[in-house]
Amino acid sequence: MRRLLLALVILALAGCAAGSSRPRLPYDYWYVGIGAPRFMEVWVESVDVIDRRGYAYFDIHGGVVAYNDKTPGWYDGGGKMMPASNVDLPETLFVRWQSLVEPQTYKLRINIPQWVRDEMVKPQRIYCQGSKSWETDYRKIVSIGMAPGGIAKAWVGGPCLSNIEIGRYQAKVDTRGPYEGKTNGQYAWPELEPESAAYIEQHGIPYESW
Repeated sequence: MRRLLLALVILALAGCAAGSSRPRLPYDYWYVGIGAPRFMEVWVESVDVIDRRGYAYFDIHGGVVAYNDKTPGWYDGGGKMMPASNVDLPETLFVRWQSLVEPQTYKLRINIPQWVRDEMVKPQRIYCQGSKSWETDYRKIVSIGMAPGGIAKAWVGGPCLSNIEIGRYQAKVDTRGPYEGKTNGQYAWPELEPESAAYIEQHGIPYESW
C-alpha cells in the first residue's frame, strides 16, 4: 500500500511539473511561415527551433513553400504556416532547404533578437480587414523567405498586423547535399515546373533582386 501511495504521489508531482513547463503565452501557439520568390522553387527539409527555455524541437515545419506573386521580387513574409504547438518563444531557428533552381542545398542558423520576442507578446489594438472589426492582435508569426544563392530573410508579423523584417542572412552550402547526403545527390524533385523552367530560361536567376 505504501508503495502504491508513493507511486501515486510521484505521478501527481510529475503531472504538475509537466503542466508548469507549458509556455506562458497570451495565445495557444505561434506560427512558422516559409516562402520564396515566385518561380524560385524551394523544398524545405526541416525547420528546427530552440525556444527561450532551451528546449529543442525538430522538424516543426518543412516541405513545399508558398510563393509570392511578384516577378521578380522578394517574398516578404507570411507564407505556408505551421503552428509551433507547446513551444515557447524562439531563441534560435535552424533551416535546411533545397534551392531547386540551382540546384543547391543550404543550411542556416537564425538567432532571434530579444526585441522580436518582446514584439510577439505585445498586444496591439487594430482594425482587421479580414473580420472588418477592431481586434487585439499579436505578432505571433515568424516567417522565413529563401532565395537562390542561399539568401534568406526573416520577419515577425501577425494575422492583422504588418510584417517587420528581423534580418537578412547568408546561408552556408551543405556540402553533403540533399537530405544530409542520404539520397545520393537526388533532390526533392528532378525537374522544375514548366512555368518556372520557362521563366529561368528567359530571364535567368535574378540574384540581384534579393
